[in-house]
Amino acid sequence: MWHHVPVPKQVDHHQRRTLIADALMRVAAERGVEAVSLRHVAAEAGVTSGMVQHYFRSKDEMMTFAMEVIREKVAVRLTADAPGGDAPVTELVRRLLVQLLPLDEARRTEGRVALAFLAYAAGRPEIGAAVRTDNARLQLLVADHLRAAQAAGQVRADLEPAHAARALTALVEGLGMQALSGDCSPETALAVFDAQLDLLFGRSA
Repeated sequence: MWHHVPVPKQVDHHQRRTLIADALMRVAAERGVEAVSLRHVAAEAGVTSGMVQHYFRSKDEMMTFAMEVIREKVAVRLTADAPGGDAPVTELVRRLLVQLLPLDEARRTEGRVALAFLAYAAGRPEIGAAVRTDNARLQLLVADHLRAAQAAGQVRADLEPAHAARALTALVEGLGMQALSGDCSPETALAVFDAQLDLLFGRSA
């Protein structure tokens, strides 16, 4: 007679790492990045410190992965919120950059974690490089959209896409910081951003 041999349960390692990263984001958003530790994150995630250490050898690794999770979530929202195929290219730019404004609780949490990560990475060149890479990719993507908008006659022909992309990303990041710090409401931040898009594109948001 054959004996039943239990099949080991398959572990979704990415799911576990994401669970831990989500816990890290809650700790960082509610108590600040200085409260992020293997012990605090484990308690927030409802797992053991040993499990956290199994997936992340250091706080740097946890922080870096948390930012990767945020990027994935933004990408999912962008896909879900993508305008129709006949939408102006300028609308793609707006939908992309508006994701950086804290207009709902998810984006407020992500924004607070991103700010905490920036401060944390400032004195750590090895993880700060990831921030610079992300910024460069975003600016290149926006610049590519602006070139496409120029080709479609949707923005001024004399617009310099690279400079405009840097200006727009700096604007939305600054407005996001002001909204997160309480200097202005998220609605005001969005209105200011749309007004600048009107000036740049000559369009109504």
